[in-house]
Amino acid sequence: MPPSGDPDNRRQHARAPIELKVEYKRLNTFLADYTRNISRGGTFVATASPLGVGTEFVFALSVPSLGEPLKLTGKVVWTTSEDEASPANPAGMGIEFQYRDAQEQAEKEARVERILQSELGEGLAEKLLGRPLRR
Repeated sequence: MPPSGDPDNRRQHARAPIELKVEYKRLNTFLADYTRNISRGGTFVATASPLGVGTEFVFALSVPSLGEPLKLTGKVVWTTSEDEASPANPAGMGIEFQYRDAQEQAEKEARVERILQSELGEGLAEKLLGRPLRR
C-alpha cells in the first residue's frame, strides 16, 4: 500500500509539498512546468499536456538554493488528464527517477535529500524520508 495509507494514491514514497520549476523538451519545444512535491524516488509535474506513460526524458529541476539546475532522467509512470483532474488531483504526470547505475542513484538521491532539507527543514525532510538524514 502507498505510504499515505490511501489505496488510490499511486506514489511509492512520501512526497514533500514544494514548488520548483521543471524544464524539459517535448518534440521541438522546450517546456517549463512546476513540481509541487518531490521524494527521493520521483516527483509530480503539474501540466495540462502530460507526456505519455512510459516516456523517458531528461529534465532540469530549478532549486533556489542550487547554483545550477539539477538534471534528472525520469519516466512517466502515470498521468492525470485535464478531464480527469480535480482540486485534490490536478492534471499532470507522475515521474519516477531513472538512473544509469547504483552510483548515480546514490548521488542523485543524496542531492534530493539535501534539497528537501534546505527547502523544508531537517525535521520534515527526515519525516518524509522515514529515517535520519545522511551526514
